[in-house]
Amino acid sequence: MKIACLQLDIAFGDIDRNIENVKREIEKAMKNEPDVLVLPELWTTGYDLTRLDALADEEGKKSKKLLAGLARDYKVNIAGGSIAKRTELGVTNTMYVYTRQGELAGEYSKVHLFQLMEEHKFLVAGDGTGHFELDGTPCAGLICYDIRFPEWVRTHTVNGAKVVFVAAEWPLARLTHWRTLLICRAIENQCYIVACNRAGRDPNNIFAGHSLVIDPWGEVVAEAGEKQEILQAKLDFTKIEEVRRGIPVFEDRRPELYK
Repeated sequence: MKIACLQLDIAFGDIDRNIENVKREIEKAMKNEPDVLVLPELWTTGYDLTRLDALADEEGKKSKKLLAGLARDYKVNIAGGSIAKRTELGVTNTMYVYTRQGELAGEYSKVHLFQLMEEHKFLVAGDGTGHFELDGTPCAGLICYDIRFPEWVRTHTVNGAKVVFVAAEWPLARLTHWRTLLICRAIENQCYIVACNRAGRDPNNIFAGHSLVIDPWGEVVAEAGEKQEILQAKLDFTKIEEVRRGIPVFEDRRPELYK
């Protein structure tokens, strides 16, 4: 599976500008014929939280139409980062995943809201899982703060996920945590981690960039810098089986004691 992470410098609250940027970057990325395009968290709006109620996409309709069309036109799977989705209960931070045929493969709304950045004041948490399949491979989608909850990641891998896609707007101040947590999640779950972070800054934060692809042994396959760029990598699924045979973590689990 060939991956292209679009590490974007997101314009604060400027939806039209961000959509045009995504279209340009996808056109560039497709020159290398990836199987999956990955976008960062809140790529249409950035962390313009105080205006999210006005900026949010009504039931995600515009975002879904755009992503479905791009996936179908380029015949590529898209793990669509996340967008602000307006619902009857409030605004959610929602990821959409599309197949090469432009069909919705999965939808996930961030379940862990990051109080340090006041997400809980402007967003409502989701309550579903992020399971989906791309080209027959079981996958999962997570969003940013979710990676600090190892039990949540494990929930997905015990249910078969071989690739965990992470969309994020992770700050530069906690870059060490970003790298360390993602590497740990890959090692303990013996899976691929594909993490697409944003680049640049907004009025309140400087973001880390450093999108990462990490293999089931915890080795960094590819890593971006701090500016906008396209990170390319190839996943070898035979490595998952090799690592899981070598250290049979999933066979040796004792979940009856973990309650």
